[in-house]
Amino acid sequence: MSPDVDHVPVLVDETLRYLLPDRVSEHPDGAPALFVDCTVGLGGHAEVLLDRVPAARLLGIDRDPVALERARERLARFGERVRLVEGRFSEVVDLVVAAGHGAAGEQAGSVAGVFADLGVSSLQLDTAERGFSFRFDAPLDMRMGRTGPTAADVVNSYPEADLMRIFREYGEERQARRIARTLVRAREDRPIETTGELRRLIVESKGGSERREGRVDPATRVFQALRIEVNRELAELERFVEEAVRLLETDGRLVVISYHSLEDRIVKNTLRDLARGEIDQITGRPRAETRVLEVLTKKPVTPSAGEVDANPRSRSAKLRAARRRALDS
Repeated sequence: MSPDVDHVPVLVDETLRYLLPDRVSEHPDGAPALFVDCTVGLGGHAEVLLDRVPAARLLGIDRDPVALERARERLARFGERVRLVEGRFSEVVDLVVAAGHGAAGEQAGSVAGVFADLGVSSLQLDTAERGFSFRFDAPLDMRMGRTGPTAADVVNSYPEADLMRIFREYGEERQARRIARTLVRAREDRPIETTGELRRLIVESKGGSERREGRVDPATRVFQALRIEVNRELAELERFVEEAVRLLETDGRLVVISYHSLEDRIVKNTLRDLARGEIDQITGRPRAETRVLEVLTKKPVTPSAGEVDANPRSRSAKLRAARRRALDS
């Protein structure tokens, strides 16, 4: 199996601009610096980083074993500078520590940069049997890893109220109640098992119109919501940001690319809280000594019009970045 040469990583130059401290980018022959790509996917961002910074080493993490194999092939030319492990990005501290004293022997507090691209990869979207996309009639799966309930399990077993909540909260779907009711009625006759069946029921619940809602298919928001629920993406993200910060050395950088408002809100609020510091219970003011981050992006960085034209999947990407402060700064 060959690497996916059509895979186009999003916001590459912007990612590296924020991810690389000056001392790393200006001194490529210095001591090796460890970077952790927590969603290495097909290895697009990792490859550019390793090419541009000869001093860099990389620990790549992904819960998708198929993506890891593709990344392993793509990054093979970097030899021992790369180590890839299967796991969830919320487990980043444990995975870095467990990597030992080989290619990623650093403990918490000595990583130069942590990066996460939260989007679904082109490999996942374009592989019909993964069930992420309604472009193919395939089994309803949507799991990024190899374990846990599938989207079919969610659709066929969750109570109507829970389905409605998921579609409304995770998909921001305005017709969540009607869609949930339609699915519950349909599954009384037989289980909903494929992406095609699910999309048909969603369209029917919206009056049968195939008309796109803005730039998106009428089923997009429900599919997004199910993917988030199946993979527990928001809960994973809430834990990840704080865990990633623990790994960073002074001036170490954290860069996160998100693709919808719920993800971006979690990243923005967590970075803001860590930059503000803990609130003193007596004075009601933030304690300066607990401010562990400096936020580097006052507003999210978004793709240029040229990048969106070249790679339409990048259109909703938002990048936020921060750096680890010295404790006494």
